[in-house]
Amino acid sequence: MLQGPASTQLRALPGEPERLLTVREVAERLSISTATVYRLCERGELSHVRVSNALRISVASLEAFLALGRR
Repeated sequence: MLQGPASTQLRALPGEPERLLTVREVAERLSISTATVYRLCERGELSHVRVSNALRISVASLEAFLALGRR
C-alpha cells in the first residue's frame, strides 16, 4: 500500500449519495440535444462535475437550473 501524500483514500460523504445524471439523461429530461447540454455546462449555466472524461450533472443542479428559468 502507498504511504505519504501520494496515497489518498476515498471516503463516503455523510447521508445518501446523490445520483449524477449523464448528459444524455439531462438532454432527454429537458427535450434538448446533448450538444446544447454541453454548451450550457461550458458557459457555466448548468453546474456539473467531470468524472474522468465525462460530464455528470446532479439532480440538484438540474433543479436549480430549471428554477432560474433558463431553458
